[in-house]
Amino acid sequence: MSNQVTLTINDREVKAGKGNKLLWVALENDIYIPHLCAIKEEPRPNASCRLCFVEIEGRDKPVTSCSTEVEEGMVVKTRSERVDRLVKTGFELLLSDHNLDCRNCPANRSCSLQVIAKKCGLKLRHQRFTPIERDYELDDSPAEFALDRSRCVRCGQCVWADRNEAKAGVLGFKNRGIDRIVTSFNDQPLADLGCNSCAHCVDACPVGALYYKQKA
Repeated sequence: MSNQVTLTINDREVKAGKGNKLLWVALENDIYIPHLCAIKEEPRPNASCRLCFVEIEGRDKPVTSCSTEVEEGMVVKTRSERVDRLVKTGFELLLSDHNLDCRNCPANRSCSLQVIAKKCGLKLRHQRFTPIERDYELDDSPAEFALDRSRCVRCGQCVWADRNEAKAGVLGFKNRGIDRIVTSFNDQPLADLGCNSCAHCVDACPVGALYYKQKA
């Protein structure tokens, strides 16, 4: 029995290994799907950013491509009225709780939010949702980098890198829903918890919430 399946994405026939997630199959075939929280090595994606929606023929509603396995004969559309509406709403909700100061952000011109906006025809400035005002303290205790939670999109990339690449376990999530934040144990400065500035978390951050001080 073949370990390959054939599916169609945006009227283009592609082949993929059984069990592969649709998001990665599309990206590997140069078919863009917006995403922030997806981690290829994670066997159980949490689909928290709500940006990677696609429509699949025969299914009643759009699905998150990061958590959907490819199937033989699957017919996929990455853009449709319903998909675009969901992505736009998810994107604008993220921006409503984001310090949108691109000019002074270390990730300017390499930020995933800017990439998503450009590729999906979305605006970084909008008036649909009232911005959420928060008072976060900058954690610049590590020697080489800093954490600015006002720019965090809660994608979890830094938490995964801290646990699985750095093997440190310094970073984690606190609270739920809209109050969820990336933090450390008891909100202590990162340097006080044994952070050795390996910077795996910085390299994983897609938006400049974690950044190198010399690049700020």
